[in-house]
Amino acid sequence: MRSPVPEYLASVLEDCRQFDGGTVTEGNPVVASADPDTFAVALATVGGSLHGAGDTDTEFSIQSIAKAVAYALAIEDNGIEAMLEAVDVEPSGDSFNEISLEAETGRPRNPLINAGALAVHSMIRGDGSEERAGRLTDLLSRMAGRGLSVDRQVYEAELESDDRNTAIAHLLKSVGHLGAEPADVVDGYARQCAVTVTCNDLARIAAVLANGGKDPGTGEQVVDPAIDRHVLAVMATCGMYDGSGSWLASVGIPAKSGVAGAIIGVLPGQVGIAVLSPRLNEHGNSVRGVAVFERLSRDLGLHMMHVAPSGESAIRSVTEAEGVTTVELQGDLRFAGAEAIIARMVHGFGENNSTTIDFSEVRAIDGTARRLLHDAFRALEDDGHRVVARDPDGFMGSPDRSESAGENHVPVGQR
Repeated sequence: MRSPVPEYLASVLEDCRQFDGGTVTEGNPVVASADPDTFAVALATVGGSLHGAGDTDTEFSIQSIAKAVAYALAIEDNGIEAMLEAVDVEPSGDSFNEISLEAETGRPRNPLINAGALAVHSMIRGDGSEERAGRLTDLLSRMAGRGLSVDRQVYEAELESDDRNTAIAHLLKSVGHLGAEPADVVDGYARQCAVTVTCNDLARIAAVLANGGKDPGTGEQVVDPAIDRHVLAVMATCGMYDGSGSWLASVGIPAKSGVAGAIIGVLPGQVGIAVLSPRLNEHGNSVRGVAVFERLSRDLGLHMMHVAPSGESAIRSVTEAEGVTTVELQGDLRFAGAEAIIARMVHGFGENNSTTIDFSEVRAIDGTARRLLHDAFRALEDDGHRVVARDPDGFMGSPDRSESAGENHVPVGQR
């Protein structure tokens, strides 16, 4: 059968074409020459699916979207503590190119405005601008699943119009927050912004971030999970510049925009989304891109503050027969699901003294849920209750599996 997702995405684009306000950026003449009617959306899931509509293969420069991945690479090179000493993670409330530094420390407010991005780029390891930018391009290529390169024309035009970034770089050096010479950093940053991508590329890059830094297709751990989580947190609060607050309230998806008209959104554990439309609003964010994300968030329930039924839905069924209560579990078990299971146990199982916990329909379980359930099973056994886990995939980690029945007797006190 044919997936209905591309048709739905095409309908979203058609509905959002009415939002034709805004203007194409004027800072870089090559970027400014883009067709203002270019319009695309791509959606990549953590399961490896890719769907799109519109001009998904049109190439353009990544611009400021690269800042998020550059930040991840700099953290990998230096560690999170060193990066926090160099660049803060607070929303600036300023435009992307404002000189936004802390009065006390001289740190840039966050890594996703130009001041912070220049400091971040200077901390990527490499012998000069080409090597630093090359390492970042390689990382972006691994995330996109194909080789990416720097557009020479865009790069040279960036340098021609980079007086403000040059001034910011010199200021950062004067306050001790630049890891290389200003001219070298500005050159590398211009290369970073000029990496050529498509909407499909950006959706795949976003899907890697949504999947805890792991490539959904190959299973390669491209970005460390802890770094990935930190970068997404900063994207949630700072990724849309001085429009970040309204974005988080209305769309609720960690995101990053670029002046070429692209926006990526990352919903952890679910999906990466990319939209391209060159006309920008007063915050430097794509007008149609914002409209598309608002629509997708509303239609698909993607707002990160949306409360999913992750508690009671963990229990698929509870049956009693021949003195045994069977509790069938399902889905992804985390704290809320484990607590709901424990609450059911606390409520009791009537006269039955034996309980079977069936994990056959469970897809995943995190460490917190596993520890809570082990503690609950031990408490039941301390009360004289026999607990058996039917755990064919070994989610609870019991060493006493019965190969014939696929059942584990839960060991008391195991962690």
